[in-house]
Amino acid sequence: MLKVGITGGIGSGKSLVCQVFKTLGIPVFNADESARYLIENNKTLVEKIKKLFGDSIYINGKLDNKAVSAIVFNEPEKLKKLNDLVHPVTIEYGRQWLLKQTTPYSIKEAALFFETGSNKELDIIIGVSAPIELRIKRTIKRSGLNKEQIESRMASQMNDDEKMKKCDFVIINDDVHAIIPQVLILNEVLIAKSKEI
Repeated sequence: MLKVGITGGIGSGKSLVCQVFKTLGIPVFNADESARYLIENNKTLVEKIKKLFGDSIYINGKLDNKAVSAIVFNEPEKLKKLNDLVHPVTIEYGRQWLLKQTTPYSIKEAALFFETGSNKELDIIIGVSAPIELRIKRTIKRSGLNKEQIESRMASQMNDDEKMKKCDFVIINDDVHAIIPQVLILNEVLIAKSKEI
């Protein structure tokens, strides 16, 4: 089975593209959703996070994201430590998920493939690209973050142009180019490639 990654910066529209693939019957693993699930349900990970931030960082079994954000804003090294705890567990969870898939290809959606080195475990990576102003507008609308907070998050991610150059294919999600035709073409390409392995 062909292992495909979909990546892009904040607000690029990765999830929208993945929804289109899902309607074609392609299974999609969402790294962010899985990380959120593991942060609250993987006992070993929960204990390590409590050790890093203190027991009070969980309220009724849920990670207090506002408290975490406040801490890592002032102590960036704690964000690195948190990522170092969460990423390997999420990557392994994704590996196990992939083993259970039976379609010609399956998709892992994540903002960070090249940054974590997990791109090496994939056969093909598709980038989703959108202009920065549009990405900011979309993120403000869905997250409640302000422009400065979003720009700060963007600055911490790999430069979008650099990321797209590393991808095998790029889907343009700029509200001008239609997404569905791009996905349909790629679906045919990926099915054909899956027969080669």
